Amino acid sequence: MIESLTKPRSGGCHCGAVRFTADLPDQIVGLSCNCSICAMTGFIHVIVDPEQFHLEQGEDAQSEYTFNTHTAKHLFCKTCGVKSWYYPRSHPGKISINLRCFDSDQNLSGRIVDFDGANWEKNIGEINPELGN
Repeated sequence: MIESLTKPRSGGCHCGAVRFTADLPDQIVGLSCNCSICAMTGFIHVIVDPEQFHLEQGEDAQSEYTFNTHTAKHLFCKTCGVKSWYYPRSHPGKISINLRCFDSDQNLSGRIVDFDGANWEKNIGEINPELGN
């Protein structure tokens, strides 16, 4: 994420059952991953510290899905199926928010960086040196 002053940015799932705010600057970096789940869902990651993320509503409206190592906790709205945020394997202790799920009037801009998550073990060091080999 590019450093600058932050302000609350709102977003949520398609049906509105899940709503959140995240404290972010105007300029951000999103990660576009090609792993099996991100490629299918079109998820673009905005990684934040838990203190920056505030689930405003919908804790009970979500269902959890895990696979492979069961480290990532994918959370989907039970009504519309949208995954607006989750706990990522790539950044333990952080939260990943789907850039596509922020409200359109949030004035976010920046750049999107590609990540070869299809070859996760080989490439994780590019985005998280703590997990790299």
